[in-house]
Amino acid sequence: MVAILADRLEVNDGPLNSENATLLRPSETTLPLEELRKRFEEDGYLFLKQILPRNDVLEARNAYFTSLKSTGVLKPGSEPVEGIFDPAKSHEHYPGIGAGHADGNGRPGGEQAAAFVDLALDAHYQDWYAEKFCNHPALYNFIARFSGWDKNTLSLRRTLLRNNIPDSKPIGVHYDQIFLRHGDPTSITAWVPMGDIKLNGGGLIYLEDGDSIGVELEQAFYKKAKESGMSDEEAKNAFNSNMMATGLLSEFPAEFARHHSRRWLVSAYEAGDVVLHKPHMIHASTINHDPDNVIRLATDLRFCDSSKPIDKRWMNHYTFNDGV
Repeated sequence: MVAILADRLEVNDGPLNSENATLLRPSETTLPLEELRKRFEEDGYLFLKQILPRNDVLEARNAYFTSLKSTGVLKPGSEPVEGIFDPAKSHEHYPGIGAGHADGNGRPGGEQAAAFVDLALDAHYQDWYAEKFCNHPALYNFIARFSGWDKNTLSLRRTLLRNNIPDSKPIGVHYDQIFLRHGDPTSITAWVPMGDIKLNGGGLIYLEDGDSIGVELEQAFYKKAKESGMSDEEAKNAFNSNMMATGLLSEFPAEFARHHSRRWLVSAYEAGDVVLHKPHMIHASTINHDPDNVIRLATDLRFCDSSKPIDKRWMNHYTFNDGV
């Protein structure tokens, strides 16, 4: 396991090494669909190599950082597509958005961060992202075939386009059904790194056999809620309120893995890679310790079967305090 002994491969509560981590299993899109489906069911995820054209991903990355350049977040003299953070600046002025922060789904940062946060949110609505990238035919068509949903394949409009400045707060332990509770647990999340991410660059990590643990956690709480006399709707809301304010299971991935006698699955990622995961697959992220100060940029795209009940809150673009 020499490959995972990277310098400063860490989560909030300590290092990841050969004792508590191992590598994700990559899959080529040239494999038969039956084999890919088998891996998805067995592992709870499917790490697809180069399913998107690299140039298309880098074009979107360049558009994103070009739109943020005026905030001073980028290293002087660097190109926007590189996404290199200016080490002379404080990362507190450039907060990420989305789950995993003390304010939950609220607006992060103060007045000094306002310009950066506004532009990061605005990127969600731009055609280069909302129309072109989020609906990339290479990914959409694969999902339609892989899932068997075909023409019923629906790309949910609400997405989470996240940046992680080096040494900023990573994403805590969670599974996605927590945030999609008003729909059937049949969606597929596509986590898309928008650029190369080094092993210690803040990429997503998955809990070994995390899907079964997520299902068990869900069933145990639901059973407890029903036994207390709650209706189905009350049980859903109670589960949400039982989570941390951020909707997370834990802020401490190393401890969480030890408690469940599991390891974290880690990887470096390349522009063009995509990881599909199931709605109860438990995941988190590492701290971005990229030695070159590269900002980690990635998005969460979600797909579902339009013939099944869906969480209609996800049919609107992401906004702060949108109740999800």
